[in-house]
Amino acid sequence: MLFAMNALHYQLYIERLDPGRNMSRFYALSIEETLFGQTCLIRRWGRIGTRGRTVQHSFDNDHEAVGLFLELLRAKRLRGYGPRRPLDTQKRPRPGGTRPLRVINPG
Repeated sequence: MLFAMNALHYQLYIERLDPGRNMSRFYALSIEETLFGQTCLIRRWGRIGTRGRTVQHSFDNDHEAVGLFLELLRAKRLRGYGPRRPLDTQKRPRPGGTRPLRVINPG
């Protein structure tokens, strides 16, 4: 018996940040194949910096998994989730307050 490995492998990681509401969430989706040939959609979500929760959905064919993947992606985009911003563009507070430190030369 020959196994036909699934060529599909989708991965997605998106975030929703709202400092005013102390919101820092992530949502991850991936489509993988199990050892038994089933297509599996894995969802992970939670607060950034935690393990979060995980739910796994099994499908008999790829089309159903991709359909749910796209449906969940659309729903999350409507709720304000988007790609992770590069570290240099994220606004971070400066140490010691909002003003830069000023060095005073004694003498």
